[in-house]
Amino acid sequence: MYNLYLAIAIAGELLGTSFIKATEGFTKLWPSVITILSYAICFYSFAKALEHINLSFAYALWSGLGIVVSTLISVFVFKEGITPGAVVGIVLILAGVVILNIFGTSH
Repeated sequence: MYNLYLAIAIAGELLGTSFIKATEGFTKLWPSVITILSYAICFYSFAKALEHINLSFAYALWSGLGIVVSTLISVFVFKEGITPGAVVGIVLILAGVVILNIFGTSH
């Protein structure tokens, strides 16, 4: 159940982050509403997930997946470019999340 809360938190963060670009500085009503609601759901779900999931693992997964998927959204949806150095950085972040999951937390 708490993994579901973590998944909802990640999805909420990704939705909020994607829509924040469409708010145009919070001047557009509906993208702004979606952004604020998405982040509210995100933080509530993350807090619920932390009742039974270690903070170090949950935050690493939340931020790591957020960075990777946000980058993919920016490249494929918003048609923004990405450099080879950014790809290397993202791979290193993913490696850190995997290493933290395997070795960094006590279960």
